[in-house]
Amino acid sequence: MNVKRFLAISALSCWSLFGGAQEQKDWFVFRPENNFMATETGMADWLHKPAGKHGFVLMKEDQLVFEDGMPVKFWGTNVASNLPFMKPDEAVKWANFLAHFGFNGVRFHKFTWGATDGIHSTKITDTKWKNFDYLCNELRNKGIYYGWSHIYGHKVMPGDSSRIIAYRELAATKFPWSHLNGTTSALVNFAEDLQALNIELTVNMLNHLNPHTGLRYAEDPALSFVEFQNEDNIFWSAIEETLKQTPTYRALLCRKFSLWLKEKYKTDAGLLKAWNNEGLPKDQSLALENIYPQPNHGLFSYEYEQAIKENRPVKQHILDKAAFLYEEQLKFYRKFEAAVRQTGYKGVIVGSCWQAGTGLAHLLNLHADAQVGMIDRHNYFGGGQGHRLAPGKFDNAAMVSKIGSGLYSSGLQQVSNRPFAFSEWMSLIPNEWTAESAPIIAAYGMGLQGWDASYVFATDIPHFTPTIHAGGGGIYNATSPTQLALYPALARMIHRGDVKEGETVVDRKVDLSSLLKGATPLNETVKQDFDRKVIEGSFPLELMAAGKVVLSFSDENKTEMISDLSSLWKNSALHSTTGQLMWSEKGKGFFTINTPGTKGFAGFTNNEVLKLGEVSLKTDNEFAVVFITSLDKEKGIDASSRILVTTIARAQNTGMKFNSEHSELLERGDAPIILEPVSLQLSIDRKSKPRITVLDHSGRKTDQVIKADSEWISLDGATTKAIYYLVEY
Repeated sequence: MNVKRFLAISALSCWSLFGGAQEQKDWFVFRPENNFMATETGMADWLHKPAGKHGFVLMKEDQLVFEDGMPVKFWGTNVASNLPFMKPDEAVKWANFLAHFGFNGVRFHKFTWGATDGIHSTKITDTKWKNFDYLCNELRNKGIYYGWSHIYGHKVMPGDSSRIIAYRELAATKFPWSHLNGTTSALVNFAEDLQALNIELTVNMLNHLNPHTGLRYAEDPALSFVEFQNEDNIFWSAIEETLKQTPTYRALLCRKFSLWLKEKYKTDAGLLKAWNNEGLPKDQSLALENIYPQPNHGLFSYEYEQAIKENRPVKQHILDKAAFLYEEQLKFYRKFEAAVRQTGYKGVIVGSCWQAGTGLAHLLNLHADAQVGMIDRHNYFGGGQGHRLAPGKFDNAAMVSKIGSGLYSSGLQQVSNRPFAFSEWMSLIPNEWTAESAPIIAAYGMGLQGWDASYVFATDIPHFTPTIHAGGGGIYNATSPTQLALYPALARMIHRGDVKEGETVVDRKVDLSSLLKGATPLNETVKQDFDRKVIEGSFPLELMAAGKVVLSFSDENKTEMISDLSSLWKNSALHSTTGQLMWSEKGKGFFTINTPGTKGFAGFTNNEVLKLGEVSLKTDNEFAVVFITSLDKEKGIDASSRILVTTIARAQNTGMKFNSEHSELLERGDAPIILEPVSLQLSIDRKSKPRITVLDHSGRKTDQVIKADSEWISLDGATTKAIYYLVEY
């Protein structure tokens, strides 16, 4: 290395470190007490107690409603692995914590691996389930519903061996993800012996009596949904590697497909003619019953895209393979559904929550999910490599910069006559703009799009974490201040129904029968990096900021869109059909919320004065999330005696360092968390002058009072070291 280059690199490094220090000179330490008693922000009294008081949660067209007709939306979180079996004293802490932040739903996730008798994979015991029963009762009493995502790869055990056609093969399987080794994952979608295990475990759980409630879980209306399997379907590409390790199951799949083809085409000659002599290797035939259906969404996505490019129908051998796999998936789901209903459970069912690529496989998988219950999907955005916060390159884009990008694009899978849930999502650190994510999901997803449930991934402890990462460096952290500190505002907005559902502005109609004959009705793409998906639509994604976007299974292939956008497109910004939301892509982008109970913004506002009804806002921050929230259940900001101001920007670990472009993490840093102060100018058009009190980071009043001597009130986070303020009239 020559001297000039060395000096240049050294100077750049020094600039990066010194510039970072200068940039953070007013940042302050985040100091929550993690004691949530007697705060101004608590929401325990907003939840309907006990959970289940209105009856079971049911599907009514595209909504979730209780048996008594009351509509409901779930603002929830994931509690995973061994946590659902926490000790009773911890259960009390968790129930209080979740209620305080307004969570009315919990998704128990992948929690049955160690919860059976240790011999059989389907037999649960009262001893192992006593803590689970206690936790459920605590949640129930606080008005918190719970759903089951209990199967994420059903681990087989020695006691199952006599029931499995190839136990040794299955028990020895190795996945790229070690937690799925030796499970029924992927194969279960066509193998009846494995389906019996998954179904039996679920039925046994539903028939288990909770001694604290006196109810079997099948009779418990606080059980808001039962999911058949997490992130699995017959088109999942991982199945091919599993089939290589399980020749007995591969032979079973091929025999099933061959018999399906024999019924349709009778002879090999008829098959080859229909397939135009394509897609059938020389060593495969109907006579040998060994024709392989290639269950990989990558194949079906590619062939669908090629058909579009070449302006032709999808090839017949691809259509037959896809149709067979779809029918196998649906048979499994129908069998599972019948067994669950036979227990007496009346609540919501979810097939699975994974996407099968694009085009043909995606649409068939989506239709199979819609046949048995609610549509549920997962997505993640940002982050670097892997599941741990570590030095390296990362995606520092902001979702507000492009309408319909990132997490919000998952809504493209919303089916018009089914409720929609987003049961795993997170904006991943070290992306600096993670505070934008929850407001997008709450306002645009749960509000404008009419989504019915959100479960952020994940909550591992019943309090704020001391670092922006979770324990062990995990990047999936719902208890960071850029998430959890926003929930007193967001949960109120959702539970009060502040943001109204928009008019349908795009309806992509798909005729399944023509799809299975080779039609290509949708040209939408998915770029997937494991859990992170970028979805591009067949229409201008900006319309997702205008109103509701759905997909309908219909008797025609047609995309219907709003004809005139002129009234909604103003000053380089798209306004919603409700008049409550505005999303601007100017600069790096921002959006505003203007409802009676909640007003605010998220993103890069370019120092603009934002006039939102009786509230005006202006910030000098490059990026910020600000909410003005009525603390009254009925009254809006114009009449409420108590108003909460929430101000969040960036959060980092102490000692966290980036390169000069903020595209690479150099050092992870450690506790404590430091927060970027928000400088806010606030005006509320009301006759009397308010009293403004600075709240501490737990939401309690401090001795700091800010005078409101003029029209504009200055809330300077660099001085107050605050994220919350209480405005009282």
